[in-house]
Amino acid sequence: MPALGFVSFIESSVFPIPPDVMIIPMVMAERDKAWRIALCATVFSVLGGALGYLIGYGLYESVGRPILELYGQSGRFAEFQETYNELGWWLVIGAGVTPFPYKVITIASGVTGLDFVTFMLASVIGRAGRFFLVAALLWAFGPPIRRFIEKHLGLVTLAFFVLLFGGFLAIRYIF
Repeated sequence: MPALGFVSFIESSVFPIPPDVMIIPMVMAERDKAWRIALCATVFSVLGGALGYLIGYGLYESVGRPILELYGQSGRFAEFQETYNELGWWLVIGAGVTPFPYKVITIASGVTGLDFVTFMLASVIGRAGRFFLVAALLWAFGPPIRRFIEKHLGLVTLAFFVLLFGGFLAIRYIF
């Protein structure tokens, strides 16, 4: 569990390997601990996401802003920042449940100054959704579902999120 907590924490800001590579064999070895394993991954991933947010927030002022100003792109970044923060809730949840690297969104959220409470709530929903879904499937179906999770769960959750997000956009802009 401590190793899972550590990997979950650092994956959310800098490490390239997702905690799923540990969650799957851990749950398969001890299915009765599936919920505890998912909770550990969720808590430490969200805490690591807060670190990613702080990295983005801190580095923007010292590194990002001077570069944008050097190239005369401050105005374009302001437009991007506004758009990002309007969609931020959905972007954080989406990165939390899909194969998109969550660390990119944690850092981008800090750079754009997405409301921290919004960021944390969306992180909890997204990361818990992903880790508890994996744990629940493994707990309920055992070894037969493992191959499906390893090969297709990322694509299925990405498709679901795109359809859900697209539906909300359609309601907002079409109806």
